[in-house]
Amino acid sequence: MTPVEFRRRLHAHPELSFKEHDTAAFIEQQLTELGIEHRRIASTGVLARIEGRKTADGDRRAVVLRADIDALPIAELNDFAWRSQNEGVMHACGHDMHAAVLFGVLKEFAATPDFRGTLFGLFQPGEECNPGGASLVLAEKPFDGYDVRAVVGEHVEPQLEVGTLGFRAGKYMAASDELRFRIHGTGGHGAMRKQLKDPVAAGAELLTRLIALNGEECVLSVGRVEAHGATNIVPDEVYMEGTLRTFDERERGIIHRRIGIIAADIDARHGVKTAVEIGRGYPCVVNNEILVKHATALAKTEGLGVEMLPLRTTAEDFGFYCQQYPSLFYRLGVGAAAGRPHTATFSPDEGAIDVGIGYMGRLARKILEKQ
Repeated sequence: MTPVEFRRRLHAHPELSFKEHDTAAFIEQQLTELGIEHRRIASTGVLARIEGRKTADGDRRAVVLRADIDALPIAELNDFAWRSQNEGVMHACGHDMHAAVLFGVLKEFAATPDFRGTLFGLFQPGEECNPGGASLVLAEKPFDGYDVRAVVGEHVEPQLEVGTLGFRAGKYMAASDELRFRIHGTGGHGAMRKQLKDPVAAGAELLTRLIALNGEECVLSVGRVEAHGATNIVPDEVYMEGTLRTFDERERGIIHRRIGIIAADIDARHGVKTAVEIGRGYPCVVNNEILVKHATALAKTEGLGVEMLPLRTTAEDFGFYCQQYPSLFYRLGVGAAAGRPHTATFSPDEGAIDVGIGYMGRLARKILEKQ
């Protein structure tokens, strides 16, 4: 099976986060046919392992190549033959492309294992929702005992043309937290304000003060507000939820504490009680600067376009790997015609698959060859 055929098979049969049962079984079948050692990980993920024939006794050097495999709850509107056959579910974020690139790299390494060390191919489940498949993978400690030189991942990027890669050294993608607020007060007739402890007024002030926390490296948005009252009815309770994105763990902690202080101050002045819930999501993606230096140099040597990227406020559970190992997460150009990710018509250029295979494979070999 070619990598493009592999991708189309995944695209036609997408599965949601942590429900990738058929996806994992298909990947296992293809790896078995290639004679590649593999096992299940994080329930619906697959971890492949290839040991180079030049590996000396005691040489525990390793590189981990990671691709996510889950899809999104989107009804696909594309009309090509390999469109989703699973109603309401679609590979609208390019994870099928990521997996196809990884499959192609593993296929090449299995055919010519003339390298030193161990190559892991991680088909990771559940990137799209908490707690993130990466956290479940690492909980199993699959790389203990290895000298992991790098964990490498990629993501398709329609703002880059095919043949161009995007990089950023240091902090790159944001940590993400989910914010939920339940404001309890005393409701009643909207005209009898002296009898109220108004959760709507308290919620409005809370929202305004939360938005004021936004800065260059802090993004906070409230996307849902519920107040089940009427023109002359103030409810007893208001519910709000939103998202917080930060790029530094220390700053993340400071913002968490400030949110609590703001809520307590508003409670005291309005006579309400606010239950604050901050659900910690993914950590920041922080790229190893040495890996970025070598990766960009290799891309230029290979004649690929290279663009240095700005901070990105979206989140990725790849950040969990960054906390434990030298890591590199880069962007693979798939062309502007692909459209926007997370939409029903997203369609990346499959020509990027060969670019991704060639580059990721050479990068892995280069890292493994270094003393």
